[in-house]
Amino acid sequence: MCGFTAYVGLNAPARTGLVSQMAERLRYRGPDDSGHYESSSVVLAHRRLSIIDVAGGKQPLLNEDGRVALVCNGEIYNHRELCAGLEGRHCFRTRSDSEVILHLYEEKGPLCVQDLDGMFAFVVTDGERFLAARDPLGIKPLYVGRDKETGVWFASELKSLPATCRGIAELPPGSFMTEQGVVQRWFIPRWIEPRNDPEPPDPRVLAEKLDTAVTKRLMSDVPLGVFLSGGLDSSVIAALVRRQIHELHSFAVGLEDSPDLVAARRVAEHLGTQHREYVYSAQEAVRVLETVIAHLESYDSALIRSAVPCYFVSKLTSEHVKVVLTGEGSDEVFAGYRYFKGIDDPAALHRECVQLLRGLHNMNLQRVDRMTMAHALEGRVPFLDVGFLAWAMALDPVEKVHRSNRPEKWLLRRAFEDLLPAEIVWRGKQEFAEGCGSEQVLKDHGERAVSDADFGRAAELFPADTPTTKEAFLYRRIFEEMFPGEAPRRTVGRWHGAAVSAA
Repeated sequence: MCGFTAYVGLNAPARTGLVSQMAERLRYRGPDDSGHYESSSVVLAHRRLSIIDVAGGKQPLLNEDGRVALVCNGEIYNHRELCAGLEGRHCFRTRSDSEVILHLYEEKGPLCVQDLDGMFAFVVTDGERFLAARDPLGIKPLYVGRDKETGVWFASELKSLPATCRGIAELPPGSFMTEQGVVQRWFIPRWIEPRNDPEPPDPRVLAEKLDTAVTKRLMSDVPLGVFLSGGLDSSVIAALVRRQIHELHSFAVGLEDSPDLVAARRVAEHLGTQHREYVYSAQEAVRVLETVIAHLESYDSALIRSAVPCYFVSKLTSEHVKVVLTGEGSDEVFAGYRYFKGIDDPAALHRECVQLLRGLHNMNLQRVDRMTMAHALEGRVPFLDVGFLAWAMALDPVEKVHRSNRPEKWLLRRAFEDLLPAEIVWRGKQEFAEGCGSEQVLKDHGERAVSDADFGRAAELFPADTPTTKEAFLYRRIFEEMFPGEAPRRTVGRWHGAAVSAA
């Protein structure tokens, strides 16, 4: 897991210093190493967090003759199988999972992305052509900007693009861009519409497929742990990892005596994990608010409320491991949010799940990426494995609808009721910010920190996406000071009614 900045365009070597300077802003994403590559038309600069082939996987990575170069942020879970298929035609210099992208690109060009199973954002070039690409759901971030001399910039975060960039935007999830400058979607899932021949709702199949997704994500040459909130999703992931890792480290966060801390202790005791907690105060939550927004690069209120505790637990986790598995994605796949109870039409419910999954890249996935990487910690999300998604989204939507005789996510609960305590399996739904106590703390702070007079000017100061609460006004004001201009605002994901969309 890493961060990078890249420039492709005229007179690229003249920008080497600036590209390296922009990448240096991401040192926290990759404190272990740095490197750069330049040719007449491209400069790549990389900050590395060493996870696979710690000693030999330095980036940028080069092919055998040094003419193809790559910077990548992510993990390719099927790299061993892909490498085996390329043996005899290519010589691998490292054991890095990212190197396989180089050689696939040599053979297949842009279509190489279709072979990759993982989370990734990368730029690869042979000096004449280039390819920038992003994983199917946008687990890893990638921003694009253009300068006045027709060059193109790429970066892992907004703050690592130079101020001269125009038209800053995210490269959409599941898309790639080539030297022609056209963005093309390469990942088009089959689950956009409900299946006419849905998969049977078998808890045993669910358990097997999720276990496969978890096993893929145990690939690591460094210590690994789990976030554990005591909710169903993180507890299920912890239980599956614990079956394969004897001394598993788990990490929880919350205000003193918050529901999540209590529930997480129960799960940790049941599973026998090496459990640690970060108990934060209301004062601490307020104190880190600007730091969190600077890393998060968003002003969405719900996202910030959950990002603050995520920031704390990531800091704690990074002191003990370098990789962590999380429960993100389950509510979107299995219709776990409370408001789903009001959606009676199964087709409408399926469409809502699809809409949420499409919006995760600049909502919950952005929170996980930015808060973990703020502390040089790699987050992995098994519920969003493409194979698991293909099965889970092929279920009959009616099987996800809340009914009086069963709670939300009942199939997931049934699948793992033998691995967890009953009070955890059937625990009622609580949002992360609610369960760990940050929601009310930050709401109250927003009311105190913004005057009536300032809030009265909200529409004047922020005519687009005008904040409707003092809390939202506070976050928007902080964000605008850090990321001025219309282009950064347009990258911010926002909740609109039931679904997510860009602001």
